[in-house]
Amino acid sequence: MNDTSPLEAALLVKPRAKVTIAAGRRHTVGLKSDGTVSAVGDNKWGQCDVSHWRDIVAVAAGNVHMATNTGNAHTIGLTSNGTVKAVGWNKHNQCDVNEWRDIVAIVAGWRRTVGLKSEGTVVATGRNNEGQCNVSDWRDMVAVAAGDWHTVGLKSDGTVTVVGNNRYGLYNVSDWRDIVAVAAGYLHNVGLKLDGTAVAVGWNKYDQCDVGGWHDIVAIATGTSHTIGLKSDGTVTATGWNKYDQCNVSSWGNIVAIAAGCAHTIGLQSDGTVVAVGDNDYGQCDVNDWQGLQLPDN
Repeated sequence: MNDTSPLEAALLVKPRAKVTIAAGRRHTVGLKSDGTVSAVGDNKWGQCDVSHWRDIVAVAAGNVHMATNTGNAHTIGLTSNGTVKAVGWNKHNQCDVNEWRDIVAIVAGWRRTVGLKSEGTVVATGRNNEGQCNVSDWRDMVAVAAGDWHTVGLKSDGTVTVVGNNRYGLYNVSDWRDIVAVAAGYLHNVGLKLDGTAVAVGWNKYDQCDVGGWHDIVAIATGTSHTIGLKSDGTVTATGWNKYDQCNVSSWGNIVAIAAGCAHTIGLQSDGTVVAVGDNDYGQCDVNDWQGLQLPDN
């Protein structure tokens, strides 16, 4: 007899789900089905120099907020053997991940990198001015998310914890239950519930937290001040800041994965191709010719 609850079953899958597309402030990263990686956009710090990577199973792109002084970024890749690669801006040691082992999930925030280990503990490197890297005592984690100055952890019991900046009530997640995925933006947090609904806390100037009416959601992503939801039928919904049309996703279909950069949104289609909307000043949305990307459940 299988005594695993639906919540436990969902959470057990999450750390090993392949994150195959990632979006930063000015660049976009895609994992191909052969374990190689493509990147487009700003490459000032070498954050797009990933063509030599091999055996990658997940990717992450650093940088969350939109201020003019935040173009510097880094890119992270998780290998099939649980080690981590990094390229790009390293002023705060956010790329110092060579010694990490047994990693099953990675995320990248502004000036830092966070890794989830197979036993449910968490490691972090990078800027820690507001305690956003203080995760060494976390246990029983199944997923992590990195905002600008805060880090979010999802526990195996479906509850959520936060460290770092607490402006606009970012810590107000103590009543969240049955959460199966988390996302962190500039100053807001979003949680996906087992029943396909979503919850959000934090700064809501642009309605980026207005997810109360969402249903049938299977994945979430957050940019600086916008929130994206992937529905079970392959369509996408969005709320929040739309200055660059980053929320104009209502026409998308056959989507199997989503990612949100500062002001652009990426969708992976079921045939391995990619669509993008939003800020394209650095060519970060020039993904129309990408093919053969790894699907998240393969």
